[in-house]
Amino acid sequence: MNYFWIAFGGALGSVLRFTSSEWFQSRWPSFPWGTLFVNVLGSLLIGMLAAMSEAGRLSDSFYLRTFLMIGVLGGFTTFSSFSVQTLLLARSGAELMAGFNVLASISLCLCAAWLGFVLGSQFIK
Repeated sequence: MNYFWIAFGGALGSVLRFTSSEWFQSRWPSFPWGTLFVNVLGSLLIGMLAAMSEAGRLSDSFYLRTFLMIGVLGGFTTFSSFSVQTLLLARSGAELMAGFNVLASISLCLCAAWLGFVLGSQFIK
C-alpha cells in the first residue's frame, strides 16, 4: 500500500511541478525560474513537514508522511531539471547565469528547508 501512496503523490507532485514551472517559464524565459521556484517551495514545505513529523505531529499518519513528503514533494521538486538547466546555461556561454543558478538554488533551498523546519516547529507549540 505504501507504493500506491508514493506513486499517487508522485504523479500529483509531477503535474503540479510541470504546471508551476511552465507558468513561470512562459513569463520569464531567460532563466529557469520555474525550477528554482518549485525547488525552494518544496524545500520549505518538506522542512515544515519534517519538523512536524519529528515532533510527533505526523507520527500517527504514516501514509500522510509517505504521500506528502516522499510522493507529492518528491515529485514536485526536481534536482535533475536543475542539473540539466545549469549545464545548458553553461554550454550556451552563460557561465555567470549557470553559477548564479547553482548558488541561488542551493542557498535558497537550504534556507527554505530551515525556515520550513522553524515554521513547522511553531505548529507544535
